[in-house]
Amino acid sequence: MKKNLRLGLINNLFLGFILISVLFFSSCSSSKSWHQTTIVYFDTLCEIRLYCSSSLYKKALDSIHQIFASTEHNFGPQATQVVSPQVIDLYHKAYQVHQESEGAFDLTVAPLSQLWGFLNGQPHLPSPEEIKKTLPLIGMDKIKVENNQLILGPHQKLDWGGIAKGYGVDLAAEKVQNLGVLHGFINAGGDLYCWGQNPEESSWKVGIKHPRKNGFLGVLSITNLAATTTGDYQRYFIHQGKRYHHVLDPHTGYPARGKTSVTAIGPETAICDALSTALFVSPQPEKIIKAFPAYGAIIYDEQGHLNQIGKSFTFQSFFP
Repeated sequence: MKKNLRLGLINNLFLGFILISVLFFSSCSSSKSWHQTTIVYFDTLCEIRLYCSSSLYKKALDSIHQIFASTEHNFGPQATQVVSPQVIDLYHKAYQVHQESEGAFDLTVAPLSQLWGFLNGQPHLPSPEEIKKTLPLIGMDKIKVENNQLILGPHQKLDWGGIAKGYGVDLAAEKVQNLGVLHGFINAGGDLYCWGQNPEESSWKVGIKHPRKNGFLGVLSITNLAATTTGDYQRYFIHQGKRYHHVLDPHTGYPARGKTSVTAIGPETAICDALSTALFVSPQPEKIIKAFPAYGAIIYDEQGHLNQIGKSFTFQSFFP
């Protein structure tokens, strides 16, 4: 009898321990904290910061991996997909910026980027004859959309590099917010979206790199907004003392001149991505930004002048 009583007591204690453990670990798994990691997609480092429970973080990170992998598949340098819903959706976003910028942003610059060697990592200066021969391939007006499919002109190729990362960030940010993550930051190599509050319970601080010096031009304070930067310091080479960078003017076939850095800020990362390129290329950035009233930009030109255009955002300039 005593033995049975002792076994019963031990079993009750054991069950009690299990119950306490379950309650303890359940409490731990549901408590919220900041989670941070770095992953590699789009040939760049992607920084993720999310405020949520551990279980929700795992679910959110799995979703980000899936979305980024799908974005790479659909829009990477080797992608040939022209029929998926995502491709058509992003094409229409790109075409809007293309039209409003009078062609300063153009998905069909791939043959030019290939000619200059920026797509294979072997940049060089092509001959004027080669550029002249390639220019007739450029132009989104040569593309048709029929039955939710892109039909390209002869020998045309698409370069999604100026908008696809931003699109992936938008999809990922929307997904994890729908999962219940109320505060977060997703940065894919400079294409970022942040929402809610940062770990200091204030707006997110985003530094804009100085294109010629160590440090920053200034710091943006934003939330529930995207920011992307296009600069002539990201991919370039020097030939006979002159800088040749990857931001090509679709009209001339040569690197755009006049600016060294353009940061676009607004509600959608994909549009910011395309806008930062269009504003960099165009000689009339103010005209373009008027067509996007929810967006603004910070421009640093080759003469060393800093200028803010479009919608105003909180920006602390370190510029003298």
